[in-house]
Amino acid sequence: MKRIFDNVSYACSKLVTESYSTSFSLATKMLGTSIRADIYNIYGFVRFADEIVDTFHDYEKELLFENFEKELYLSLEQKISLNPILNSFQYTFHKYNIPLHLVEAFMKSMRMDLTKKQYATDQEYKEYIYGSADVVGLMCLCVFVNGNEKKYNELKESAMALGSAFQKVNFLRDLKADYELLERSYFPNTNLLELDEESKKRIVSEIEADFAQGFYGIERLPDEAKFGVYTAFKYYKKLLQKLQKTPPLEIKNTRIRVPNYQKFGLLAKSYVNYKLQLV
Repeated sequence: MKRIFDNVSYACSKLVTESYSTSFSLATKMLGTSIRADIYNIYGFVRFADEIVDTFHDYEKELLFENFEKELYLSLEQKISLNPILNSFQYTFHKYNIPLHLVEAFMKSMRMDLTKKQYATDQEYKEYIYGSADVVGLMCLCVFVNGNEKKYNELKESAMALGSAFQKVNFLRDLKADYELLERSYFPNTNLLELDEESKKRIVSEIEADFAQGFYGIERLPDEAKFGVYTAFKYYKKLLQKLQKTPPLEIKNTRIRVPNYQKFGLLAKSYVNYKLQLV
């Protein structure tokens, strides 16, 4: 029965989420049960694409990516794939009528990571952020509003801003790995070899503006999505605060983390705020 295969596919997407990101997995568990599986399905898809360009150094990345992309579009067309991650994603894609251009923009940014090392202009940077992060927020928003076009349009800018904030925090946290292992530099007009406090403050200020716009949308999300997204918001805000207090030299040489005990503390505080209707 295909239902068994679909259940296996979903289980794979959930396993990918739990294996690669404890923070995102924790936030997803705070979503309503009716939408939780679909967010796992989206995360599994974007994670696999990202892994191809970021970690498979001993293989022909471009060939792997091209094959993955072909399988992706075939799965969307045929509504099935023997790749369980793509099979679960295509299900969510069709269930919520996720616009194809969001998927295309995401794949375009992932392909850029195969060859592009520096983003010298604001336009290049914004284009990459849109495809790698903003559209992921929009895919999730399609699930959260469940076909409500008016609600989607109302929250679209906030969802993009939140996606941008999360991605930029990751960039700042992962400066060492991105620059030393992947030879990438995402922030324009910033010399990462000479990152100073002024440059860091400029980046942090940009992220804080994204967070402010993103929070506007969180307050207006449907109840089954609000607490989970707020949990992710609080985690990334905490990570940004730690980065803000960390000297630039340490950021360049160490990957800053939020320990698990602090994550669970954030979860508890988020739950109290949610119950007190402070969100």
